[in-house]
Amino acid sequence: MLADLRTQRPSQVKTWQVTTGATVAGLAIAATSVTLAGPWDGSGQRSAERDRAAAQRTEGGAHHAGAEGGTGAKAPKAAPSAPSVLDALGAPGGTAPLPKGPALDKRLAPLLDGSPDGTRTAAAVVDAATGKLLWGRSAGDALTPASTIKVATAVAALTAAGPDHRITTRTVHEPAGSKGPGRVVLVGGGDPTLTARARAGGNASLRTLAERTARALTKSGAREVTLAYDTSLYSGPAVHPIGRNDNIARVSALMVDEGRLDDSSSGPAPRAEDPAKDAAARFADLLAGHGVKVKGSPVAARAAKDALPLAKVASPPLSSLVERMLTSSDNDIAEALNRQTALVSGRPASFGGGGAAVKTQLGKLRMPLGGTRFTDGSGLDRGNRLTPELLTSLLARAAQPERPELRTALTGLPVAGFTGTLRNRYSSGPDAGGTGLVRAKTGTLTGVHTLAGTVVDRDGRLLAFTFMTDGPATDPTATQSRLDRMATSLTTCGC
Repeated sequence: MLADLRTQRPSQVKTWQVTTGATVAGLAIAATSVTLAGPWDGSGQRSAERDRAAAQRTEGGAHHAGAEGGTGAKAPKAAPSAPSVLDALGAPGGTAPLPKGPALDKRLAPLLDGSPDGTRTAAAVVDAATGKLLWGRSAGDALTPASTIKVATAVAALTAAGPDHRITTRTVHEPAGSKGPGRVVLVGGGDPTLTARARAGGNASLRTLAERTARALTKSGAREVTLAYDTSLYSGPAVHPIGRNDNIARVSALMVDEGRLDDSSSGPAPRAEDPAKDAAARFADLLAGHGVKVKGSPVAARAAKDALPLAKVASPPLSSLVERMLTSSDNDIAEALNRQTALVSGRPASFGGGGAAVKTQLGKLRMPLGGTRFTDGSGLDRGNRLTPELLTSLLARAAQPERPELRTALTGLPVAGFTGTLRNRYSSGPDAGGTGLVRAKTGTLTGVHTLAGTVVDRDGRLLAFTFMTDGPATDPTATQSRLDRMATSLTTCGC
């Protein structure tokens, strides 16, 4: 496979660089790509990461333990874990020569200037080792980021909660009184990967929770209960500002399989009208299967403070959720991570609270926040505003050896030509030279195209880049290709 890749490269790309790119890609060359898609509204009102990056194969992507590409039987298998991104640097410690600004301008400016009339553009390239700006075009201008905002969502969540944080779903028991049976309350903790499917694939399982709950109830002598479900952890509107959309479920502290009504694990899909109610109904059926009768229908209610704990299940670590979110551009995980950041930061677990908490956490990292606005965690809202300066600073900070807790903000990035929303890009033409070498988060809404990621140049220098355009909804493929060529041009830069 490496030999095949080398035949696709411009002659000036060095063989060691391809190997470096493969290592940075998390050994993605040793596995086929993940079945992933980002947000897309077929109505044309909004289009985000199109389903052309969706499932065509069922193997996993880079550095993804468990079933991080999905929750069902069709979820991707895991690829081998990658070494640290920093281990792939050809010149450890940033000793390779830095690209010169004029040389970068000669390569990048014509491509950026080729955008349609009326398009706002902004871009930045920085040295990941030092954070030094090497080339910029309106790098401090805040534009609509689309899904590249997920880089900020990831860094904020990892900073606030830590990479080992897990999200717990639990049950508690309010014992029987004189008027009837006791009540079990299913308490949502905000785990977007909780699954009711037979094959949990490393995710928290509603079936396991039901089995453990039934066992605890039977041990206490309770064979009949009523059931309630508690979603009070979250506040504010449950429907995303863009409205009902197949790209995202109602944001709830309790849901199974992202509220999907089909057997998909990524990409657009019909969603449950009330994901929490649907999850509780499935839980009632599962309890009955273990010999515990549920009287009546589940109802929404807060758990009593003195309720007795019964059982719990936990999500994969937050680091795994970050990788899955970035690779697949998973909107449901993004909004859940935003709320986890809010909870840890003492803010309301809502769209507004999440946005404020993300900004607070990034401020603690001394990130450049001028002009920025965070209205959601997924990037579906056009009201978001980010700068190339911020996005490249986040990527450079995640590459620092002293910040290992942020590393999955890099290892989760899609790999050009191999994984996630970049699987079907870099396939031909002048941008094909970036296959396996570029890893980046994509962002797409109607008229908005962004790309933010990392690349190792010909001299072995790790560079972080962000390219942003916002303009007329003309030819999206041509615009994406220009951004891809800009990233590819960095791989051949020994300038």
